[in-house]
Formats: sequence, C-alpha cells, structure tokens
Amino acid sequence: MSYQPPAGTGEAKAAALVRSHRHLIPQRIETFDKLGVSFVIGRREGYRLWDLDGRELYDLHLNGGTFNLGHRNPDLVATLVEATERYDIGNHHFASEPRSLLAEALAAVSPAGALDKVVLCPSGGEAIDLAIRAARHATGRRRVVAYDCAFHGRSGLSGAAGDPKTASFFHSDSAEFVTVPYDDLDAVDAALASGDVAAMLCEVLPATAGFLMPSDGYHRGVRELCDRHGALLIADEVQTGLGRTGDVWAVDGFGVVPDVLVTGKGLSGGLYPMAAVLLGERASSWMAEDGWGYVSTFGGSELGAVVALAALERSVDPATLANVAVVSEAYGAGFADLAARYPLLAEVRRRGVVMALRFDDPWGGIIMARHLFANGVWAMFCGFDSSTLQWKPGLLVDAPFVDESLARLERALAAASDELASRAR
Repeated sequence: MSYQPPAGTGEAKAAALVRSHRHLIPQRIETFDKLGVSFVIGRREGYRLWDLDGRELYDLHLNGGTFNLGHRNPDLVATLVEATERYDIGNHHFASEPRSLLAEALAAVSPAGALDKVVLCPSGGEAIDLAIRAARHATGRRRVVAYDCAFHGRSGLSGAAGDPKTASFFHSDSAEFVTVPYDDLDAVDAALASGDVAAMLCEVLPATAGFLMPSDGYHRGVRELCDRHGALLIADEVQTGLGRTGDVWAVDGFGVVPDVLVTGKGLSGGLYPMAAVLLGERASSWMAEDGWGYVSTFGGSELGAVVALAALERSVDPATLANVAVVSEAYGAGFADLAARYPLLAEVRRRGVVMALRFDDPWGGIIMARHLFANGVWAMFCGFDSSTLQWKPGLLVDAPFVDESLARLERALAAASDELASRAR
C-alpha cells in the first residue's frame, strides 16, 4: 500500500515524506507517524528548527551533540565558506597543513596530553572500527569487551560491539565481542581475566541507554583492571566529549587517561563530517610500521579539518565550559522543581549538558517525546530504554532558552500526566 502523509501536511512536506518513504527510510517514517512526530526540517538556526510547514521546534536532540555550537553557527559557516576559496577534500596520501593543525590541537587537549597521535575519520562508527583494530595490533589479541547497553555505531566492528541486538540483526555478532553490565567492576574483572582481551571499549556515559551515571571510582577501577590484565582502554566520547560534561572530555572529570579516545559529532561543527581517533604510545605503534594501515579518501577532508579546528577551539574555550556549568545548574534547579510537582518525572541524570530524564512509566520517554513535540520541543527517547528521554542542550544556549524550554517541558509533563491518569481510570 502506498504511503500517505498525515492529514493536514503541506504540499512540500508531503512530497519529501513520500520520497523518503519510497527511497530512504520507510520504516522510520512510519514509526514517527505512529508516534505523532512527523517532521521535515526546513530552516534551521541556532538551537531552533522549523518544519517545512513552518512550525518551530527547540532542538534538545542535537543529533547526539553534532550541533553543540548550534545549527549553521555563523562563525563556522564563515570559516567553511572562506576555506572553499583555498581548499577541497585534499589527498589523504600526503601531509596537509589543515589536517596537521587539527591533529596538533586535538593532541594538545587530549587527556593529560598523553594521546599525541591522531587519525581523522569521516564518522564515529569508522573511528571506533579503527580504535578496535589499533588495540588488536598493539596487544596481539582479538576479543573486545563493551557494555551490554552501549551503542558504538552501525559499521562492521563498531556494530558488533555493545548492545547484542545491534550486532545480531545483521548477523555480525561474534564470540570475539563480549558484553558486561555498566557500572559493575566485578563483571569487567571477570571478562578481562581470560587474558585474551584486546580492549575494554567504554562508552563513558552510555547515551542510548539514557546517559547512565557511574558509581564513584568506577571508571578509575576500569582503568586499573585494564592495566592489570593487559587490555587497552578505549573511551568512546562521540557523544560526551568536546565540553558536553563541563570538562573537555568526560574521562577528565573521572580522573582517567585512556589508551585511545574517539570523538566525532560535534567535531564537525554540524557542517562537515569529521571524527577522530586519539591514540597513546602503545595504541599508535602500527602508525610507524604501516603508513597505509588505515586510509580513507574522505577521512580528514581539508575543508572539514578547517571547520573542525574552529569547532574544537570554540568547544573547549574556557568561556564555553563556564557557560556549560551555568546552563547545567539552571536546568538542574528547573528539573528539581518539576519533579516535586510532577511525580511522572522519576529521575534526572545530569553531568554538564549531558542529561536524561527517566519517567515513571515503561513507555514514558516515548510518551514525553510526543507531548514535547506537540509543545515545540524535539527531544529523543532512548532507544535502549523507552522510559527515558535524552535532554541535550547545546554548549552556547542562554538563560531565555533554558527558561522557555523548561516551560515547554512543564506543559508536556502536564499533558502526559493527564493522559496516563485517564488511561488508569
């Protein structure tokens, strides 16, 4: 049966939905329609989006932090436009001024300045793939341990790691990839004790599970266990790095220096695909042995490197990190007030602008996403926990944005609470 857009959809939006259903994302379109979230982005600016039908939404999703600095940040757009007068993608075989400047800057802000080798990739998933290969080369081992609630991408090795359903769907699951519960040091110890583990792949605050928060000392304990058992520690900071936790990297706040760190999303400035693998001495040994051990035509595009350097500098600027702290505290106070008045809001997880809201209903995250959408906010429910919603403000949001988004959240909470109460009657 042919796809029919929701009633009342404008002509341009309807045409885009029909084409997308026919050629690109049929099941996704149908799922969002059932949830009452039919949206085709037209205009975008700062932390706001407009539907092709003209409806405004506050963006509290940010594609996992891709738009940390806002949509079409004017400074970054100007940087990209200026770069096109001199650069293109470049040639990955040769040295490059833009790539070398970006790599130098990333190494300088790496945890404890200890990860001084950098590989640039076109996506976070491909960067995770490379991190795993580097750990296997360095250790001579093959097995990888990750969290059972983690998401590391959908490419080959990244798709095999973490949440088992992700791997099994495409038959890429393998005995070489093992999962353990998050925040369980005994489970990590047992998994690493076999002595054949190349790496502990650590999504520092698992995003798709709702930004779970660890116990005090947990990440330091994982570091110690990796050292004891000879495994490398890979920190997946694709969603938590670049200032989102209030530190440059989430691991900085936990006092941990990994062997490998992966970043992406926000490194793009929301304008040009860019991810990076930062490697310490042991993990980077392959780079001196085989200069073509990893190649990517589009990894480290020179245009992208120029934009990424500007995005990096703005993201780790002390003024930006100070704003993250202010915004985090403002939201924390707002959430506490709402939780006191709406029992549906059962738990707040917050570290900087990495936030998640758990609701007192197994489908609460999905229900709230629908009501938030109706009240002018786009925030994504958690794929691995339908009771929970990711709430991801940008690094540069201001007090009026915080106040208005909290007001919209309250209206959504009131509507969702009424809906659930009526169902219970």
